Amino acid sequence: MVDEIEPSLKLWINQLGFEKIVEVPEGDKLGFVILQKPGVEVMLQSRPSIRKDAGAAAEIMLKASSHLYIEVEDFADVLKRVAGAEVVVPERTTFYGMREIWIREAGYVLGFAARSQAPAQA
Repeated sequence: MVDEIEPSLKLWINQLGFEKIVEVPEGDKLGFVILQKPGVEVMLQSRPSIRKDAGAAAEIMLKASSHLYIEVEDFADVLKRVAGAEVVVPERTTFYGMREIWIREAGYVLGFAARSQAPAQA
């Protein structure tokens, strides 16, 4: 989570050597980016974009001490394993083709995601 993505790109791209592989605009600025290096992927999302993307769950997301986005092979297994956890963002399929669920655990937010075979829902 960042206030603005653009100032962070100097560090991530110019200094740390990451490549921007995905960018999603939010008005006249960037709302979301995926930065990648061999074996490492970093995602940055602006607070205004989180407010738009997460809807009613945005304030919970923004108050969390940290977020982890974990890509998994077996989404059905994850759903079973997180049963009973506090769901922050219910299961959804994103426009970029990931099936996700977000839960809160001990002050932080965990997102679990798997590549979806179904098209994203608007």
